[in-house]
Amino acid sequence: MNFDINPETDLELTRDIAASTLTVWRCLTEADLLEQWFCPRPYKVVDAVVDPVPGGAFHTPMVGPDGETMDEGPGCVLTAEPHKHFVFTDHFHPGYKPRGSGFMVGAYILDAIDTGTRLRAIAMHTDPAQKAEHEKMGFHEGWGTALEQLDDLAKRL
Repeated sequence: MNFDINPETDLELTRDIAASTLTVWRCLTEADLLEQWFCPRPYKVVDAVVDPVPGGAFHTPMVGPDGETMDEGPGCVLTAEPHKHFVFTDHFHPGYKPRGSGFMVGAYILDAIDTGTRLRAIAMHTDPAQKAEHEKMGFHEGWGTALEQLDDLAKRL
């Protein structure tokens, strides 16, 4: 699969994770592990659902430190190749059922390196305005912190 970045609409972070692609894949696709790293603390994911097959559910309800909830309902896995890449979207419900709205397509691309896994995290947006909104929301800080949490978790597995 080709994951070229469109600088007009896409955001990207790359991190080297000190764990194998197998371990990182588990952190991406096992709900109990995903809940431990997917959003920056003190926010947390609760009752995650991850069905890592094309058309499967990807649902990450979040709860803030004051109990506020953020839950747009389940999204859809677009493609999942074990130990290679995991792509999801909120543009569809599971089973590729159109939702009528959506914010992005997310992709995690894993490459084995000598020290573990190089992980590329990409957020693809429909237009430059959505990209700018995501940047303003703190994409680099938020996703960056989440990837640090992933690295910490993966080292312990």
